[in-house]
Amino acid sequence: MKTAIVLGATGMVGTALVQQLIKNDCYVAIKLFVRRATDLKHPKLQEFVVDFDKPSEWEHLVTGTVLYSTLGTTLAVAGSKANQFKVDFTYQYQMAQIAAKNGVESYVLVSSTGAKASAANFYLSMKGQLDEAVQQLAFKYIVILRPGQLYGNRLQKRVAEKWAIKLMFLINKLGLLKKYRPIHADEVARALINSAALSKSAVITLDELFLV
Repeated sequence: MKTAIVLGATGMVGTALVQQLIKNDCYVAIKLFVRRATDLKHPKLQEFVVDFDKPSEWEHLVTGTVLYSTLGTTLAVAGSKANQFKVDFTYQYQMAQIAAKNGVESYVLVSSTGAKASAANFYLSMKGQLDEAVQQLAFKYIVILRPGQLYGNRLQKRVAEKWAIKLMFLINKLGLLKKYRPIHADEVARALINSAALSKSAVITLDELFLV
């Protein structure tokens, strides 16, 4: 039986992931590492409210079978590129380092279509840098998922994002930009769990996500 560690449990994908893990009989425990307390309640759940800038206070708690890393923010919410980089890269890489050191077997990361360290786009470069960095860590299995634009049930209402998704669906119907087509958070969560169960390392593209 497995113990899941979830980073980013309050986000759109993270929320969907936790709900699916709760229903999955392979997992007997789910550890949530969050910055603020949630209202999630279930016998499987263990919630740790931590200061990600003080890992020495909580790193001993990062034990389990698989680390699911779904943490992320937007530039608008972060307020600056430096703050966004801290959340999307530093905190996620830090957690991955700790998990690898503590003997966690598998690591599954939500990245992005187009992620490339050398990309001119700040967001895609940041995602690419993280992809490259975590692949050097001593996990037995490393899986990187690269979805396109995400949609689903989000606590924060993002009007611009809603219209951008509608526009992308329209563009996709015209046969354009298919590799960036939107994907529902539930689909990504399902792929996260299924890819971890394969017990092998992989980089999974958007097209492959729908098949995992």
